[in-house]
Amino acid sequence: MKYKILIFHLIELIASAAIPNTAKKRFPDAIIVGVKKSGTRALLEFLRINPLIKAPGPEVHFFDKNFNKGLEWYREQMPETRIGEVTIEKSPAYFHSKLAPERIKSLNPNTKIIIVVRDPVTRAISDYTQSSSKRKRMGLMPSFETMAVGDCSNWLRANCTTKTRGVNSGWGAIRIGVYHKHMKRWLENFPLTNIHIVDGERLITNPAEEISATEKFLGLTPVAKPEDFGVDPIKKFPCLKSTDGKLHCLGKTKGRHHPEVDPLVLSTLKEFYGPENKKFYQMINQWFDW
Repeated sequence: MKYKILIFHLIELIASAAIPNTAKKRFPDAIIVGVKKSGTRALLEFLRINPLIKAPGPEVHFFDKNFNKGLEWYREQMPETRIGEVTIEKSPAYFHSKLAPERIKSLNPNTKIIIVVRDPVTRAISDYTQSSSKRKRMGLMPSFETMAVGDCSNWLRANCTTKTRGVNSGWGAIRIGVYHKHMKRWLENFPLTNIHIVDGERLITNPAEEISATEKFLGLTPVAKPEDFGVDPIKKFPCLKSTDGKLHCLGKTKGRHHPEVDPLVLSTLKEFYGPENKKFYQMINQWFDW
């Protein structure tokens, strides 16, 4: 596979030298690798304010689920771009994939990695809310409290049996939020200078600031301004605002109403994540108020 990647790069270099700045499909310059349920979709949609940023429509999942389809298939999923434009792919499951970091590095060690993070307790509830919504036809899931700190009522017990501080740390919704364990793999393959951490909470409260910072990381002149954003009056989630003042919000699946969670369970989860969060902060040299 490594030899194939080298050949692909040589072909691209030769083609770039021989052909004027025509639009063509290119491997991504940057990848939003996660974290799931932290605002990756909002980030990508808001980045599209910048006309130099191009992205494929659906999530590609090449480096985790579709790697066997090959590099040519992967490139065909990308939009056509010209030199000076930036191609971005988004597949949030890459963050907790054991294979994605090394595979991305093999394709291009200079790939810019973007990671959106948020309070892992809130992230877990959002993850549960999405799963619960998708599984309504299969019958109601147990409550979040049961899944997070209970015995799982035999529902997906295999994913919920490892208990730490009274928390089912083996459940995916909880496990993904132990960010430092996944981040370790990314830092083993990319320098921290190649990785941009987006504050998912601030992406909601101050989207223009987070988008501008990401544009700079991509080597672009920021175009995002506060007046480009508004707030959904019902969901209280940020939306893009057109020049005529109309709001263009994300789909109905975004900004779902979260269930009320027992304060004692929230306290237990906060205590569980506390030391895990500190390890993450130290790893990325950045502090969050979680």
